[in-house]
Amino acid sequence: MAGVVTAHLSDKASVRPKHINEPPVVRWILISLALLFLALIVVLPLVTIFVEAFKKGTEVYFASIKDPDALSAVKLTVMTALIAVPLNTVFGVAAAWAISKFRFRGKNILITLIDLPFAISPVISGLIFVLLFGARGWFGPWLDDHNLQIIFALPGIVLATTFVTFPFVARELIPIMQAQGVQEEEAAASLGAKGWQIFWRVTLPNIKWGLLYGIILCNARAMGEFGAVSVVSGHIRGETNTLPLHIEILYNEYQFSASFAVASLLLLLALVTLVVKSFIEWRAAKELHEGEGTP
Repeated sequence: MAGVVTAHLSDKASVRPKHINEPPVVRWILISLALLFLALIVVLPLVTIFVEAFKKGTEVYFASIKDPDALSAVKLTVMTALIAVPLNTVFGVAAAWAISKFRFRGKNILITLIDLPFAISPVISGLIFVLLFGARGWFGPWLDDHNLQIIFALPGIVLATTFVTFPFVARELIPIMQAQGVQEEEAAASLGAKGWQIFWRVTLPNIKWGLLYGIILCNARAMGEFGAVSVVSGHIRGETNTLPLHIEILYNEYQFSASFAVASLLLLLALVTLVVKSFIEWRAAKELHEGEGTP
C-alpha cells in the first residue's frame, strides 16, 4: 500500500513551481541513468534466464520442467506458501489491529519483535529451528519419542518460511490502520455493533487493499525463500527440496539448462505476483481518487 500512497502523492506534486523545476538536461540525465541501471540490474538478468533456459531447445526445457524432482519441488513450494501465508495473514491482521487500536504495555516490544526477521539472517533463523527441533535440539528427544519429525520435513520448512515472512502483512497494515484511527469502530460500537461485526463491516473494508498487498508480498517471499529453508530441509531430492533449492542443486551439478528452466518457473510466478500487485495498486489508487472526487 506504500506504493499506492507514494503514487498518489506524486500525482499531487506533479505541478511544481517554476523556480524549482530542473532543467530538461538534468531530467533526461536522471531518467537515462535510472533506465540504464534497471536494464543492467533487472532486465538483463531476467532476459538471461530465459535465453539460458531455451539454449538447448524446447525439448530440454520441457523435460527439465516435467522431471519428477522438479514437479515435487513445485508441489512443496506451493504447499508451503499455502500454509505459511494464511498463518501470517491471521497474525498480521491481529497484530496490526492490536497495535493500532489499543493501548497496552509492551506495544513497542511487540513492534520490535515483528521487525526481528528483517534484522536476522535467514540462515540464522533456520539454525534456530534446528537447535529447537533437531535430533539434538531442546525438543528433539521428546519429538523422537513421539515419532514426530520437524526438521528435514514439511513442518520445519513451513516453520522457517513462516518466521521469515511473518512481518510482511503486519508491517503493511499497521501504518494504514494507525492512519485511519478508531473513530469509525467507536461509532459502530456506539450503535450496538459487536466485535466481529465491527471487523467485517468496518475495519476489513478499509484495509482490504493493504491486506491483499501484504499477502502478495508475503507469498512472493515465501515461494522464493532460500536461506532458512536450506538449513531445515536437509536437501532431500524429491522430498524436501523447494524450487530455489532444486535450482541450486541442478546448477551445482552443472545442469545449467535445467537449472535455468526451473528458474524460469520461479520467475514466471514472480511476474504473475508483480501483475497482481500492480492491479491492486491501480484499484486502490482508483478508489482513493473516487473517494476524493478526483475525475
